[in-house]
Amino acid sequence: MASVSLTVNGRAVAANVDPRTLLVQLLRENQRLTGTHVGCDTSQCGACVVHVDGKAVKSCTTLALSCEGAAVTTIEGLATDGALHPMQEAFREHHGLQCGYCTPGMIMAAVDIVNRRGFSLDEKTIREDLDGNICRCTGYHNIVKAIAAGAEAMGGRSMAGKEPPRQAAE
Repeated sequence: MASVSLTVNGRAVAANVDPRTLLVQLLRENQRLTGTHVGCDTSQCGACVVHVDGKAVKSCTTLALSCEGAAVTTIEGLATDGALHPMQEAFREHHGLQCGYCTPGMIMAAVDIVNRRGFSLDEKTIREDLDGNICRCTGYHNIVKAIAAGAEAMGGRSMAGKEPPRQAAE
């Protein structure tokens, strides 16, 4: 067994794990944070996306030990004081889900897209940056609408002194 210490959704976590333990296993089985889903076990579907130190990663192929000292945010950690994160609210409002299995990973990927690309996203950018997140139900139309609306809502949210992300040059 090996010891790992990290912060999950703002809370310090320490665990003894097998060195082969994946981050998704630590989150789901050790921390009981079941919003992070396991879809394909090969990092192709994106259902397992979480943020590690502010960047989207696929937790089904990330070793828990590689996250030593890191800050991990799961879908459960996006909401604040009982209020949904703007991207979560946008998915709800714009029906960006059907069965909901891919939704946590889609939302986490969407927040990462906004953090990297900015608050004004066109359909082409959203669709290209969602590569690696698979939805088998919706055909993506409402997901793309939800991400565009969520990005806009995130832009209107108080940035608490932070500069907004810059749009990447094309």
